[in-house]
Amino acid sequence: MSKRAVLEVIALDAEDAIAAQAGGADRLELVTDMAADGLTPTVSTVAAIRAAVDIPVRVMLRLSDGFGAGDVSWVALAAREVRDAGAQEFVLGFLDVDGEVDLTAVERVVEVLDGCPWTFHRAIDHAADRDALRKQLADLPGLDTYLTAGSATGVDEGLPVLLAEASRAGEPGYEQQLLVGGGLRLDHVPRLRAAGIDAFHIGGAARPGGWEAPVSADAVREWRRVVDEVLG
Repeated sequence: MSKRAVLEVIALDAEDAIAAQAGGADRLELVTDMAADGLTPTVSTVAAIRAAVDIPVRVMLRLSDGFGAGDVSWVALAAREVRDAGAQEFVLGFLDVDGEVDLTAVERVVEVLDGCPWTFHRAIDHAADRDALRKQLADLPGLDTYLTAGSATGVDEGLPVLLAEASRAGEPGYEQQLLVGGGLRLDHVPRLRAAGIDAFHIGGAARPGGWEAPVSADAVREWRRVVDEVLG
């Protein structure tokens, strides 16, 4: 039997979370401030969403725009606070000025997570060397997912990279699940599924009214239908 593909939806608040779950989302990515590409939400938002839905929620650990960690002690503190508020899964990723993974910062935050599952986000799409980054992170506890479009500009440009990485699944550095997001459209899904990719991430696509509007359960439902339709 084919495994159901993962559909992850960005949520900003409990209203989004409820609509996403109603539409068939498997998991939420919880952020605030999409103008800065998604930052760590407040503890009260984390608690409200955990109370509103029963699907997994991955909480962003990022305090400023860009891919630098900034003061990593503050990121570690934020991680501790949202864990204390009930968060059990996370999203993070830091690069240095040369586009190399900031391993010191990542390790510092992962230590606070204490084995909780986490996604390395689209910082990978801005890395100087994707393969080197994956191999440097390969043994970190809890890392089970890479959120990527294959390119900094989105899935259209990144498709060849995504297909190539999918073909390496199971190799050292490539054991983690590929979660495709960033300019992802419904028409990309069949080709990605055919390559064995089984996880999809949507933000704006779940909000036909734009980022000022809430998640639409109907929009999520359409993505669920398409993702499931190509399983066979």
